[in-house]
Amino acid sequence: MNDNTQDEEVLKQIEREVRMQEGASKLLAACSRREQALEASKSLLTCNARILALLSQLQGMRKAQILQRAGRRPSEDKVPCLGKVALSDLRIPLMWKDSEYFKNKGELHRYAVFCLLQCGTEIHNTDLVMVDRTLTDICFEDSLIFNEVGPGFQLRVELYSSCVVEDFSSGALGPRRVSCLGGSLGCSSGKRIRAAFESAAFCGSISSGGGFGPVRSASPPLSPYLSTLRPKFNLLAHTTLRLEHVQEGFKTHDLSVAATEDSPFWLPLYGNMCCRLVAQPLCMIQPVISGQLKVKLGEDLNCWKNVYGTLRGQSLLCYQSPDNLESEDKPLLVIPIKKDTLVCVSDGGPVHCKSIYVSTQHQGEDVTYMLTTPAPEDTQCWTETLWQQVYNMSQWKQCCNHLMKIEKLNSRKLMTGKQGSLYHEIVTPSSPGEGLVAPDLSAEIRTLLSSYYKESY
Repeated sequence: MNDNTQDEEVLKQIEREVRMQEGASKLLAACSRREQALEASKSLLTCNARILALLSQLQGMRKAQILQRAGRRPSEDKVPCLGKVALSDLRIPLMWKDSEYFKNKGELHRYAVFCLLQCGTEIHNTDLVMVDRTLTDICFEDSLIFNEVGPGFQLRVELYSSCVVEDFSSGALGPRRVSCLGGSLGCSSGKRIRAAFESAAFCGSISSGGGFGPVRSASPPLSPYLSTLRPKFNLLAHTTLRLEHVQEGFKTHDLSVAATEDSPFWLPLYGNMCCRLVAQPLCMIQPVISGQLKVKLGEDLNCWKNVYGTLRGQSLLCYQSPDNLESEDKPLLVIPIKKDTLVCVSDGGPVHCKSIYVSTQHQGEDVTYMLTTPAPEDTQCWTETLWQQVYNMSQWKQCCNHLMKIEKLNSRKLMTGKQGSLYHEIVTPSSPGEGLVAPDLSAEIRTLLSSYYKESY
């Protein structure tokens, strides 16, 4: 893909988010239900985050193009493989005062909260969760998967909160609804993108170097008239997860609280969150290279075996033929490939030209395997692929000890009105939740937006 094509793809994505942003703004102005207004405000904030991320990506691409034209080639160092990163079972414990939680005293405030998660230009959000002092934990049931992530990823998790106004009413908006949803855009794509950037920049930070930072403190602004009616989401807390945080199981991570107790959207956080964060590097989930090989068996230099080898994960599997691989028969030989495995090429004598030596540990002992290929170009290909596999594992570290499982849950499954304590969930088996089931408002918002703004490409 050339530079112009890449630019066009990013610009198309920005254009799509701009249309979604405009649709969410108009929908927010016409909402007659509080739940719809909360979902529209969340969608608007998410669109702004995506616009900022895409603008930052476009800026980086333009900078790389300028450097390339100036004769400065990008680094040709090895690049590790990409992978998938998944975050699920997100729990954020609350710390209510005794008088509020146990004695049920004081005014009962309700808050709408959700999490925005960003990894590079890929941004997801969770469902909205309604919170009051009857809950001991904020529980998000979403399973969010980020694709094409490198081992140097930074997954930023932001918690947003909005105090829910119980007497929400948009009766005053009734006469305006038709005009809001019936109006034409009436401006060029360039103007819309500039306007979207000005709105999105309000939610982000612009660094001194001209880049767009990830921090968003509040929902984007609308007109003064609408700003007094619509719900406002504010950044309550955030954290950044990296490769060292990847570990199977339910783990606790520190949160940086961005609000004070006198903030109207404030919730009493413990200052940490719990979640499952797993990763699947591509080198662990798909075959890397396959082909005919010869493997030396034992100490006899003349004892070689023709095999069909396939490199997958931590193993070079050697089968009698491709048919045995397809039928999932047990391999004749398994050569371990780990992050500390040494791979080198040396002359193998007049008969076997060049040989590939693989030195690794097997059952606690150092073992060296000798391989040959049918042609010199195959030897180079296998050697470079084995080097790359070892490098991938050294960069992804603990993620390559074994294949971590990513469970694909329904990210929009119905939530119960009452949630149990994180403590009770860990100590005792969870019991079925009680209360009314909230409607799937995110799907409703998406349907309204897509019907209002049709895709033009």
